[in-house]
Amino acid sequence: MSFNPEDYMNKTIIDLPPSGIRKFFDLASTMEGCISLGVGEPDFVTPQHIRQACVDSLDQGMTMYTSNSGMPELRELICKYLEQYDLHFEPNGEVLVTVGASEGIDVALRTLVSPGDEVLVPDPSYISYGPITKMVGGVPVSVSTFEKDDFRLTVEELEKVVTPKSKVLIMPYPNNPTGGIMPKEALEPIAEFAKKHDLIVISDEIYSELTYDATHYSIGALPGMKERTLVLNGFSKAFAMTGWRVGYACGPAPFIKQMTKIHQYTTLCAPIMGQVAAIEALKNGRPDVDEMVASYNARRRLIVDGFRNLGFDCFEPRGAFYIFPSLKFTGMTSDEFAEKLLMAEKVAVVPGTAFGASGEGFIRCSYASSVDNINEALRRIGHFLETIGKAKK
Repeated sequence: MSFNPEDYMNKTIIDLPPSGIRKFFDLASTMEGCISLGVGEPDFVTPQHIRQACVDSLDQGMTMYTSNSGMPELRELICKYLEQYDLHFEPNGEVLVTVGASEGIDVALRTLVSPGDEVLVPDPSYISYGPITKMVGGVPVSVSTFEKDDFRLTVEELEKVVTPKSKVLIMPYPNNPTGGIMPKEALEPIAEFAKKHDLIVISDEIYSELTYDATHYSIGALPGMKERTLVLNGFSKAFAMTGWRVGYACGPAPFIKQMTKIHQYTTLCAPIMGQVAAIEALKNGRPDVDEMVASYNARRRLIVDGFRNLGFDCFEPRGAFYIFPSLKFTGMTSDEFAEKLLMAEKVAVVPGTAFGASGEGFIRCSYASSVDNINEALRRIGHFLETIGKAKK
């Protein structure tokens, strides 16, 4: 009898597809001269004073575990920081420091979802919500969003899919991949929907600092929503700290208590040097954030205008650092366009379908890249359109 490793593995895990983002990024990394607009990561180095805080902590011998919940000073600063969004939490009991916001998503879903529970996930959105839901035995349910609505979640679409088994609503705004945001007036009917159907909201606000011509508003700040909302955030995007892996979850104490239990058994704590760096970021990092956001905004205008000049219909992103142009005029699918562009011109973009079925006919491009790279990528994309006979007349 032959040995088959798959016979010993969890079938749910085997059946999960690999990340559609990493597929193109990994291929692009092997191609000399390739320009990647694929990975959602700031092109800035973590500010020097934040890095120095980490170095100083190591020199002082700070290499031990912290409290499972995170360093008390960091939790206090997180609470103070979130007050700008009219969110108010207690540092003891309502805050959990996580290994990136990604761990926050994981422990939140593991805490809330029992087998058979449905999780409502806007489509398109970040790739991890559906797979993690499946890992815990839940059922991810896609909720379509549309360009005509600025990719905002609507009650009309939610009512089409909600059932008595629906338990959790994911709110990923500002949105990856579309760059869409949910202003207060758009959130208010969603909050009423959540209360009507007794849903718990996981509000993934990792891009909260990256908004343009608008101010981020949290659904957790609306009346009656604090008790049923978990707010997730972190330091990766706003402070250019992706590799440090420090995030946090804030919400009602009973939820945070159970999330902390999972965190205790699986992770123990976020790395102490990362937490020290996060403390410095919250104390003195505001000028850095403002400078980076201004730079992203300039590049946002450059890349949006560039795609439009090439003939693409391009939704005006008002958050994060992505654009989500439509490919409909090319007659190609998202996968086809991304693959042919990569092979012909060495420009890596992500097919919209990596983020859900509603992403068909779109590609995601990150403008967290240098102006020179953006301009060269636009030139190559223009040449690609010429070769396929779709150049703007």
